[in-house]
Amino acid sequence: MAEKKVALACTVCGSRNYTVSTNANRTERLALKKFCKHCGKHTLHRETR
Repeated sequence: MAEKKVALACTVCGSRNYTVSTNANRTERLALKKFCKHCGKHTLHRETR
């Protein structure tokens, strides 16, 4: 299995809003702009460990 599940956390409030499947061979953390339901706006979400 070459995929792993990771959680994406909002950089503003820190809540973990999303889980995504990614390639297990990546070396850097995933960062996406997603909607945060707690902040009420689109913010940067980064992969947590």
